[in-house]
Amino acid sequence: MARTRRNPKPLNAAKLEDLALAYVARFLTTRAKLEAYLARKLRERGWEEDGEAPVAQLAARFVEAGYIDDAAYARAKAGGLLRRGYGMRRVGQALAAAGIDEQQREEAAPGEGDQRAAAKALARKRRFGPFSREQADRGQREKQIAAMLRAGHRMDHVLCVLDATSVELIDAWVAEAEEEDEK
Repeated sequence: MARTRRNPKPLNAAKLEDLALAYVARFLTTRAKLEAYLARKLRERGWEEDGEAPVAQLAARFVEAGYIDDAAYARAKAGGLLRRGYGMRRVGQALAAAGIDEQQREEAAPGEGDQRAAAKALARKRRFGPFSREQADRGQREKQIAAMLRAGHRMDHVLCVLDATSVELIDAWVAEAEEEDEK
């Protein structure tokens, strides 16, 4: 027996607010992401009331109430991506895609020490440079360089990591930048 798909009931102001509350309760999000989510729900289900749905006003109210904090989202997202080994360029792209404005992206931008630690994390995870069991040949080295550049790292960081002869040299390189960041 085939199941028939029910058409969901159109949204009203109360249902729209309930959807928004459930979304922000479940996910750390940005204003832009909440607005996109609500717009998608409105496309799927429709709007039963007169006039436009109050998506922007609802999002603004949630920002004012503190349910949404774009700066906190930017810091959390940037930190998570850095710990996973992504570089500054990829962090900036992810924040822009989430609707974080330019000023908040700059404020959440990682310092030199964090960028170096992220390059080290990727090299360790992918077993590049001194984290590898054997010396990479030319073709492998080019692939490692390309992988680190795609992950958003600067070329000088990529070469420092891949050219290092030991993990201790990378640790010292990262520690040097972290000390500079603290000053």
